[in-house]
Amino acid sequence: MELVKNIFFNTDRLTPFSKVKIFYTGKFFSDDSQKVFFHYGFGENWDNVQDTEMVRTELGYQAEVDIIDSTTFNFCFFNDKYEWDNNNLENYIFKIENTDLSLISLDGEYALISPRQLTKFYLWKKKFKLNIYKAISFLPKLISGKYKRKIKA
Repeated sequence: MELVKNIFFNTDRLTPFSKVKIFYTGKFFSDDSQKVFFHYGFGENWDNVQDTEMVRTELGYQAEVDIIDSTTFNFCFFNDKYEWDNNNLENYIFKIENTDLSLISLDGEYALISPRQLTKFYLWKKKFKLNIYKAISFLPKLISGKYKRKIKA
């Protein structure tokens, strides 16, 4: 997901208690800065402020951050020369969306520890259904002999 020009997340939305990768291809990447740091905090008061050195890749600088339970995710960037990319003194501020916990069982044998487990379960369920569908659509072709292997050129 592209948040603003030259800043991308590996997810569509920010949720509490999740890990997010930030990709940065802004002015420090084009200027070939030796080191770029990711300065971030949470909420209106910039709680839990931290600086993380970003790793340079072919696709830009990247860092991974744990999102905490807060209202907003605030960040900016600076390089080894202490030049700042802070959205023209406005900082980059994005809303953290709370997960609806009413669907999650918090007690019993099958209780979930976190909403992230619910997402993983959902993805595995989708993959399982897709594989069943593929098997059901493939078996009649295989039995009738009308299955032809596609040859790659």
